[in-house]
Amino acid sequence: MQQQATRAYPQDELAARLRLLQELSGRGVRALARDTGLSSSSLSRYLSGQTVPPWPAVLELCRLVKRDPRPLRPLWERATNPLPAPPKTSRQVAPPSPPADAPPPPRNDLPRDIPDFTGRDQALADVLAAVRTDRVVAIDGMAGVGKTSLAVHAAHRLTADYPDAQLYLDLHGFTDGRQPLDPDAALRALLAALQVPSQKVPQDGGVELRAACWRSELARLRAVIVLDNVADAAQVAPLLPGAGESVALVTSRNRLLDLDEVPPVSLDVLTEHESAELLARASGDARGPDGRLAKEPEHTAEVLRLCGNLPLALRLAAARLRHRPGWSVGILVERMAEGPSEFDTAFGMSVRQLPRDQRRLFRLLGLIPGSTFTDYVAAAVAEVPLRTARAMLEDLLDAHLVEQPADGRYRLHDLVRQHARRATFDTDSAADRERALHRVLDYYVHTAAAADAAMPFPTPTPPVSAGSPPAELPGFPGRDAAFFWFVAEYTNLMAVFYSAVEAGADTHVCELPRFLRTFFARRCGTTHLNELFERSLAAAQQLGDPRRLAEAHSDLGFARYNAGRMTEAAAAYAAAAPLVAAAGDPLPRADLIMRCAQLRWDEGDVEEPLTLFRQARELYAGSGCPVSAADAVAGEAWAVLQLGEPAEAARLAREALDLAGDEAPALQARITLGVAIADTDPEAALTHLDQALAAARADGHRHNEAWCLNCQGVALRRMGRFDEALAAHRAAFALLDEMFEEHWKIHFLNGYAATCLLAGLPDDALRLYRETLTLAPRVGHRFTEAAAHQGIADVLEPTDPAAAAEHRAAAAALLGPVSPSTSPRPGPPG
Repeated sequence: MQQQATRAYPQDELAARLRLLQELSGRGVRALARDTGLSSSSLSRYLSGQTVPPWPAVLELCRLVKRDPRPLRPLWERATNPLPAPPKTSRQVAPPSPPADAPPPPRNDLPRDIPDFTGRDQALADVLAAVRTDRVVAIDGMAGVGKTSLAVHAAHRLTADYPDAQLYLDLHGFTDGRQPLDPDAALRALLAALQVPSQKVPQDGGVELRAACWRSELARLRAVIVLDNVADAAQVAPLLPGAGESVALVTSRNRLLDLDEVPPVSLDVLTEHESAELLARASGDARGPDGRLAKEPEHTAEVLRLCGNLPLALRLAAARLRHRPGWSVGILVERMAEGPSEFDTAFGMSVRQLPRDQRRLFRLLGLIPGSTFTDYVAAAVAEVPLRTARAMLEDLLDAHLVEQPADGRYRLHDLVRQHARRATFDTDSAADRERALHRVLDYYVHTAAAADAAMPFPTPTPPVSAGSPPAELPGFPGRDAAFFWFVAEYTNLMAVFYSAVEAGADTHVCELPRFLRTFFARRCGTTHLNELFERSLAAAQQLGDPRRLAEAHSDLGFARYNAGRMTEAAAAYAAAAPLVAAAGDPLPRADLIMRCAQLRWDEGDVEEPLTLFRQARELYAGSGCPVSAADAVAGEAWAVLQLGEPAEAARLAREALDLAGDEAPALQARITLGVAIADTDPEAALTHLDQALAAARADGHRHNEAWCLNCQGVALRRMGRFDEALAAHRAAFALLDEMFEEHWKIHFLNGYAATCLLAGLPDDALRLYRETLTLAPRVGHRFTEAAAHQGIADVLEPTDPAAAAEHRAAAAALLGPVSPSTSPRPGPPG
């Protein structure tokens, strides 16, 4: 299971660990509360991270699943009091509780400072001086000259003065076989490193909005950022700090002349004296007459020459001496002289000392897309057992050919990666390289499928057919473990996907996005997923497989729909409909019918969607998918509620809850039931809505959280509790503003407006209804547009009856017949 370091607060991390205990128990919230003696409402708050539980509650949860609670105690203490603990005294006084907006703990992901950092006194002084006067410095120089080592060493020196965060990001400007990290992806990575909630990061609007968000977050901090391996000024300019006190250290092989206000520090190779000192210190050789280097001065000078006085090459050569006490310096020279250049000499010499299987693994590591990899990926690319891969990686670490930036995660230095790729092209056949890359693609598709299966999703996803499953995959005991894997592997998954596109691995390109949908809904917004499904469709067309083509059209339509691109969604569904019908598989057909029902409803059809929801239910039920059948019934219930039939909506919602059981949160059914019975049973209504909100928060789905809050506002308005209703609506819209997906407001504006009208705020109601009229035509929501016209008529009726009549006429015109050409009709169930 992946490390859970991506949590912003100890309280959130503790909640995640408690949800894992719930997963292990196999119980729903009510059953778990009953068996632990806790109240359901308190347990929901503990699991969602709203409240830190008392320690006895944690003990009861651990006792129930037979887990040792002691490892959770430090985390519980940090969650209870995230401030630094005071020094122990004879009379310990409890520190005050942190404020509600207490910042997350400082982030420090700087690489380890080199203990034998040698020379560079003047360069280090120049870097520190430039940082203190200009706040940004650009370190340039040739490959292997020690730019990163100097930047990291300086950053460690600056840590005390910049305590809020110490960040490191490799921009891959000169990584062989990999495109440089674009500014947009870099900004997302940096914002995630600052633990900025993803819903605060603008998802649309271009890189400028995310750069502004980054500068705004950074302006509040005293942070030091190392931006390593930059290709050019355009790549790094959006990442530089703006106002505030934070500083940045930039490294590049090129002089970044376009950053005219950033002082440069250019590095040359080490002096002969510095090179000799570094070789001695890194090899562990005593600087005395009895040391190997002193005994063979001519051979030592030749080592320095072969290394070109470059720090990286010197360290690799020194490592060989350090681990070969029986070698003379002359033997080292002989081995190094076999290589063609100072880089390949050092790397090649290190690699040649490895056993044959380790040499093969090292070469194949150069083919792995992405910036880091795990032992599972290494086992897959080399087609060896996981245990063997781990042992070989340890040997490569000892040989300084592989780095380990975090526990269980590895990477290759750019120059080492370049050598590995060159070696595999020189040694391995094209067929061997292709098979190795496909094993990596297989690993990621099958692991993504396993992680997706542990995430909540109403309809079973078809099994993987791309490639062959690797011998060993990481385990995902529950949703949180799967979610953390997706977070940790996100950039690698994108690199793998585009490598599959480049390699023409069309089956992998078709399947990988399907297993990312649930994660994207919770973390990444809709824009990027549309691009993935566009390429997936192109791959399906290349394959010429009608089943894959049907899935690709349907999935692209769903991505379009969630991005508010209704016309394009309808076209994609229309293309999928005949292919799905011809395939004869009831599950894809039911999925498409459900999607069409949602689209037709938003387009303004008030009859056909009800029929489609019922058809989908029958297909799901006949295929043995009760949770999906419940989802279809809940869709019908929601539509019936919008048509003004709360009693029938409540009946259908209860039926959906009975069908779903404890297998799914049944979010839509609970929301529908809560709103439908708000007039007749307000206490039960609010219970259902609170349960839906807790489920949305536990799931990490912010769009659903906003939906729950808005519907709470509707229900409270029906109870006459207008102040509480307005507060719930405002909380929903605050979430939407944080997510920067304006098209989602179309689902909430009219309900908020109706509450404003009844609460005696007609001007606010009119403003919200008119905002709907602006947004609805753009995203194709005719039903919502018609309702907005009707709402405006209600507002204007007392003061301007003529204008009110015009709006009622506009509403009636919109709810007239919808052209059947705008959306496919999958047909009755067969």
